[in-house]
Amino acid sequence: MEIILKEGVRNLEAFEQKLEENGYFRQEEFIFADCDRNKRVRVSSLLSRAAAYAGYDYDARGLTHEKLYEMREVFLLSRVAMRIHDCPRYRERMDISTWENGTKGAHMQRFYEMRDPAGTVRVAIKSDWILVDPQTRHILRPASFTARPIHTSDRPIDCPDTRKILLPAQGAEELGQRRIVWSDLDGNGHVYSGNYGDIVWDALPADLQDRAPREFFINYSKEATLGEELRLLGVREQDAYYMEGVGPQGTCFTALCRF
Repeated sequence: MEIILKEGVRNLEAFEQKLEENGYFRQEEFIFADCDRNKRVRVSSLLSRAAAYAGYDYDARGLTHEKLYEMREVFLLSRVAMRIHDCPRYRERMDISTWENGTKGAHMQRFYEMRDPAGTVRVAIKSDWILVDPQTRHILRPASFTARPIHTSDRPIDCPDTRKILLPAQGAEELGQRRIVWSDLDGNGHVYSGNYGDIVWDALPADLQDRAPREFFINYSKEATLGEELRLLGVREQDAYYMEGVGPQGTCFTALCRF
């Protein structure tokens, strides 16, 4: 049946998703809530996609969070490195792919690309995950993962490697306290990994908040929970800004923004 659209009405298309041998693909359009006041997609929204797409991949294979919890083999996000080639904007559609890339020490690696409809890479992400027994909270070696083999890939990606971020010893400034509130939390009862992007951006110097970063790195060290206060410290070095959030039990996160 032919559908005749009125002038000005968008021709809607179904977004595609598919499971691949070593990966997952899904099309998505960034909405108003994903963006900053300049209608650029926020770093927090990009971090949120990294967490979500790892879940989509495993969910489609029958390895849901509940299944992995029952097996006492769950993943926690440890480090992220991101290169923003050209920041996506409001209502842009992205073709988002994710795939595993083996192990590195105690970490399992997962990569991501976001391409526009022309095939241009707009964002590339590398991430490190640790395997944990959710009952004992003990970190497990990657070889302990029994649900499926961890795949490797020779697919190239234009993104820096994840790295350990350390706040420079000199020049730190106090950025104030950040209280963890209800809306920060996820279904595990601690701050959602993507929300740290907003915590960082809210505390950046005003002249940097309006700029789109070209690279972003973050290390997740300890979980922050409801009511805790994070002491935020920052160091500015030319085109880079380091930030650390320290909670009652020590450092919760350390981030590096390059502009």
